[in-house]
Amino acid sequence: MQVVQNFIDGSFVGGAAEFDNICPATGELIGKTALASEVDVDRAVASATSALKGEWGALSLEDRSSLLYEVAAEIQNRFDNFVEAEMLDTGQPRTMMEHAFIPRGAANFRTFADIVKNVPTESFHTPTPDGAGALNYAIRKPKGVIAVICPWNSPFLLMSWKVAPALACGNTVVVKPSEETPTTAALLGEVMAKVGVPKGVYNVVNGYGPRSVGEWLTQHENVNAITFTGETRTGEAIMTAAARGLRDVSFELGGKNAGIVFADADLSAAVDGIMRSTFLNCGQVCLGTERLYIEHPIFDVFVKALSEAASKLKPGDPREKSTNFGPLISQEHREKVLAYYRRAEADGARIVIGGGVPHVSDELQNGYWVEPTIWTGLSDDSTVLREEIFGPCCHIQPFDSEDEVVERANDTEYGLSTTIWTRDLSRAHRMASRIEVGITWINSWFLRDLRTAFGGSKQSGIGREGGVHSLEFYTELRNVCVKL
Repeated sequence: MQVVQNFIDGSFVGGAAEFDNICPATGELIGKTALASEVDVDRAVASATSALKGEWGALSLEDRSSLLYEVAAEIQNRFDNFVEAEMLDTGQPRTMMEHAFIPRGAANFRTFADIVKNVPTESFHTPTPDGAGALNYAIRKPKGVIAVICPWNSPFLLMSWKVAPALACGNTVVVKPSEETPTTAALLGEVMAKVGVPKGVYNVVNGYGPRSVGEWLTQHENVNAITFTGETRTGEAIMTAAARGLRDVSFELGGKNAGIVFADADLSAAVDGIMRSTFLNCGQVCLGTERLYIEHPIFDVFVKALSEAASKLKPGDPREKSTNFGPLISQEHREKVLAYYRRAEADGARIVIGGGVPHVSDELQNGYWVEPTIWTGLSDDSTVLREEIFGPCCHIQPFDSEDEVVERANDTEYGLSTTIWTRDLSRAHRMASRIEVGITWINSWFLRDLRTAFGGSKQSGIGREGGVHSLEFYTELRNVCVKL
């Protein structure tokens, strides 16, 4: 049986114990994962620190960028391995891995290898009393050892989204993948070794959060900064740990995102877009849409069209091309989502479609499946409309005016993303400036330029990732003043 090991100082090593790796589509044991000890975490951080002072720290920017291009190329060479690993770890359809998550992971390395070579820094000529002046200029230096704490919902994409800019800037990393989805982080270790990334630059330690690897890593005195994608309460705990030693943090946290559809929208495009933003990855997307506001004249038509589209989602074996709907990540998460389903029904929601567990084939009976679900009829203060569910579900409400829908969309502790569907671009721009989120999509969803700022406001995060904004976190600006 395959054992996913830790990757420390350029080598794969076992751990203090092993824990199960389960395929969410079937509930079957697909392997074991080596559980890192606190000593392993110390070794990983020490290795990363040593690499900073050694071969990696001595590499030129050009050489670092070239290595990252080689990393991207080797990911492509091993494309099928990454697809298979991610598919089994998450249970999501192969087609999603092939066309989105794995290609984007490789693209992250190419993109940041380019960006880091093309970012200017500031310089000033400063007057002095003697008239000769002074030259002030900035240089960027790596921040140091970065702890990378990864989620399970799109593990390789989101892990590489952090590792690539960190390494491009000259840092070293210690990665803690989710205990639910460890395999692609280990595969990336194989890639790093294959292309000649120096030992200690990329390290992986497997385990859990509290009183385990996550806690030991975020509290480690030789970790210089922490980047995390995940749930808001976990972010708060990490921020508390980071306060000791005044380490920088970059957080992309939870969301309760709104989708807004005006009567003049292209109905077919809006339904297609909302289908993706609600049900992709079984709703386990931080940018997903759980609250929908539809302008009154098209409310009934939209509800009918979305429910008809959702009824065509096909759960099944993730290897099959016909499968377009996957499971939740774990039994624990399924119980959480089903509890919200029950709560919505108890609160008086009208179940348009779904609300329970789907019928699946015998080989999938032990998987963590729930039905794609649409509700109407709840009030804005309902628990189902206030708390992030992170499942394949949405609630649809009508609205009558721009001012009304802006107020309702903003009435949340979260502020990650929103989608606006309208043919009136003047209205779209007005709305986008008023919605309190980090990213607004107009007549689209999940359309990303990796150079743009990405992140949330309110309880949805701290800082921005993407392009030069990632570099702001992974580097430290230093000023040099030269008397002329």
